[in-house]
Amino acid sequence: MTRMILGMIAAVLLPLAAGAQQPTPTPAAVQPPAATAAQTPSQPDPNPLSNVMRRVLDRRAKAMIPAAELMPVDKYSYRPTPDQMTYAHLEIHIAETNNFLCSGISGTAAPTDQKLADTDTKEKLVAAVKSSFEYCTQAMAKVDDSKLSEQVPFFGGDKISRAGAMVVLASALSDHYGAQAMYLRLNGIVPPTGNPKKD
Repeated sequence: MTRMILGMIAAVLLPLAAGAQQPTPTPAAVQPPAATAAQTPSQPDPNPLSNVMRRVLDRRAKAMIPAAELMPVDKYSYRPTPDQMTYAHLEIHIAETNNFLCSGISGTAAPTDQKLADTDTKEKLVAAVKSSFEYCTQAMAKVDDSKLSEQVPFFGGDKISRAGAMVVLASALSDHYGAQAMYLRLNGIVPPTGNPKKD
């Protein structure tokens, strides 16, 4: 009986002992380089909020500037209801909001106010919208997430955290483009994002 037990133990341990003498293959020998690289976790983004904000700003600029250009000159005085702003005033509001929020977020001086008015030409108002996006792009280029809790100027003389101002800017851009798209649709014009992508 004892011999039988010893024989069984030997049968189990000998292959293990033989395997232990073999050199342990390195991970590179076991897996092809591509598989090894694929399993390496990517480095976390050190500035997730400001990087997303830059992408949102870029996307909205590519839609909102063309939206300002699409509306015919004679429709810049259009308003859906008597209580709503004209399309001209909407473009003024977009330019002023962009400049104010991007100035607070970046801590840089906003462009000098041009004293825009609803009666200004379409060319002047489109130029103001373009200029505001150019300023925001430049101002936001060096913003990072290191001081998100720092207080920055907000509407009405209030203060808000830098993170909060970024969230408000992203929200305002979406809200303002939605308004532009609605005004265009009510005048039979397809907004920039309304056309299906062509292959």
